[in-house]
Amino acid sequence: MVPTVHPSSSSCLTSEADEKYANGLFEGLKVYRTQVGRITLFRPEQNALRMQMGADRLCMTPPSVDQFVEAVKQTVIANKKWVPSPGKGTLYIRPLLIGSGAVLGIASAPEYMFVVSSGLNLKVDHTYRRAHTGGTGGVKSCTNYSPVVKSLREAKSAGFSDVLFLDAATGRNIEEVSTCNIFVVKENILSTPPISGTILPGITRKSISELAPDIGYQVQERDVSVDELLEAEEVFCTGTAVVVRAVESVTFYETKIKYITGENAFSTKLHVMLTNIQMGVVEDTKGWMVEVNDTIEIDTFLN
Repeated sequence: MVPTVHPSSSSCLTSEADEKYANGLFEGLKVYRTQVGRITLFRPEQNALRMQMGADRLCMTPPSVDQFVEAVKQTVIANKKWVPSPGKGTLYIRPLLIGSGAVLGIASAPEYMFVVSSGLNLKVDHTYRRAHTGGTGGVKSCTNYSPVVKSLREAKSAGFSDVLFLDAATGRNIEEVSTCNIFVVKENILSTPPISGTILPGITRKSISELAPDIGYQVQERDVSVDELLEAEEVFCTGTAVVVRAVESVTFYETKIKYITGENAFSTKLHVMLTNIQMGVVEDTKGWMVEVNDTIEIDTFLN
């Protein structure tokens, strides 16, 4: 696979396997401009590894980690003028892996196209389920998002920000919000549902789990019941788009629980810690940031 950079077009050729049977994966990551003018990416190799995991599940051929990171860098260089000034926002990058070979019916496409383009109030959904054991809930597949639209639309029409889904097996444990992971805080223990095939292994989730112990919090990846959620002191969500965002309230049937938010919230501390690393305000002792070298030639790629 040899990646190439082209101007975006209004259409692209895809196979029926992609168009009708959702033979596709996507990722999402942000591009930062630091205080000293450097352009950086946050842990892009983790996005590459997650795409490879998803591709294996969907019988697709993924780019290597080096190809993925290099393609993202090339896209950033080609669009560097759109990276905002420090503190003014970020550029969002959307890598895609889709079937592009000629094939009809349900089957693996013979060819794949890898493309890179540039306080919550939750309702616990006790009717619909986002993912099931043995399915694709644990990979960033295109198939995972359209099924939540109906539930999300109903929640937003009722005044909620988003939907928190429960596990399909018991209906008693929380799993994740429609597009982000969730954490529950009580005392100095940070709990989040385990990665067991039905929850997306979020890169921000992973990063927060590694940062929290640095400031004295214990992280537990385990089943978290609705009862524990309702008894928590604080709840927050993580994801590339939301970064770390506090949950103001959760409604389960007729019960509405409010949580700690604002400057004293643990989620606020974590948000500052993470974004300071991402924006180059503090030293990146974790080795997470990858600098985009503006001297790279656009037509130079890894084999």
